[in-house]
Amino acid sequence: MLHGWTGGDGARAAEALTAAFEEAHPDVGLDMNPIGGGGNQNLDAVVANRLQSNDPPGSFANWPGPNLLRYEGVLGSVDDVWEENNFEEVMVDEAVELHQQNGTFRAVPLGSHRLNCLFYNVSVVEDAGIDVGSLNSVSALIDAFETVQNETDAVPMTHAMSGTWTTTQLWAAVMLGVNGYQSYMDFIEGNGSESDVRAAFESTAEMLENYISDDAASLNLTASNQNIINGNAAFIHQGNWAAGAYRNTEDFAYDEDWGFKTFPGTEGMYTLHFDSFLYPANNPTPQASKTWEAFVGSPEAQIAFNQYKGSIPTRTDVSMDAFGPYLQETAEDFANAEYRPPTLQHGLAVPSETMTQLNEVISSEFTGPYNVDAATQGFLDAVSN
Repeated sequence: MLHGWTGGDGARAAEALTAAFEEAHPDVGLDMNPIGGGGNQNLDAVVANRLQSNDPPGSFANWPGPNLLRYEGVLGSVDDVWEENNFEEVMVDEAVELHQQNGTFRAVPLGSHRLNCLFYNVSVVEDAGIDVGSLNSVSALIDAFETVQNETDAVPMTHAMSGTWTTTQLWAAVMLGVNGYQSYMDFIEGNGSESDVRAAFESTAEMLENYISDDAASLNLTASNQNIINGNAAFIHQGNWAAGAYRNTEDFAYDEDWGFKTFPGTEGMYTLHFDSFLYPANNPTPQASKTWEAFVGSPEAQIAFNQYKGSIPTRTDVSMDAFGPYLQETAEDFANAEYRPPTLQHGLAVPSETMTQLNEVISSEFTGPYNVDAATQGFLDAVSN
């Protein structure tokens, strides 16, 4: 089994998942092989190389939806796994839809992350005198960054830029916050408004030009999260895997040391992401791999993994008692969300080729200096190709 969970949010979750599987299936040998690197980039490369070399793993962690197109023709069917375990009856609707390709299930979901998240260090925000509950727009958030800069020694927003995916992800949150759900959906469908895309880039540029740390270009996600934990930064935009890192830190408690706010302007939305395991067609261990796929969708697996990963189960029948207050609130937000827009950076909104083009635009035009005109046109061109 190949996966990418090596950081502060993922390693403990992967260990818990492994232990739960070995307890449930002591007769099946499990080799969990972590491939580090942000945004699954290194994992994707290793998987691609192995598939091309006719040496597939038994299964690998990845994303469903349009992301499956990159593996068209090399994924096998797990229809029998879904049928035997009644997954269609117990999984959320989006999971049922997005794990199929050409009418056949190709993967099983393990958990759901949320992307429209804003996390903060409680002490820093209180020292700055900021009422986080009042941050209901992107412009209000930028005003809060200015306040932090003027009133404290902390960085207003920590942002990891050692890879481009974090900025693509931030832009998507800003796009939703500035322009709303329908404008975002129009964009990913190739019908984006030039003025809306530009406005999102202008706000993102204002953040990155003025309110992140001088060493942002060398920061990875783990180091960026550490800035929140250490009180060196006030805010961070990330998926709620950041909450997994905070939960796995000693003496760093929700509502006391760290807090959460729906990304300003996206109230009533849950930007949807899935962690899943895909099933290669030319499988070296077909029966053992299907045992694994069935386990991934079980309550035991989804509880073991998600409570430490900072995500929530994709099953609708799992008790949230073990998950703590933050993830319990996340599950409520998921259930009550008016809209669940698909994540742009993590495979649910656009195919991998488009995602690569978006990240190339960020790399060439939007890592400092921030060329709003070129980035706007580059994004529009990428989704319309």
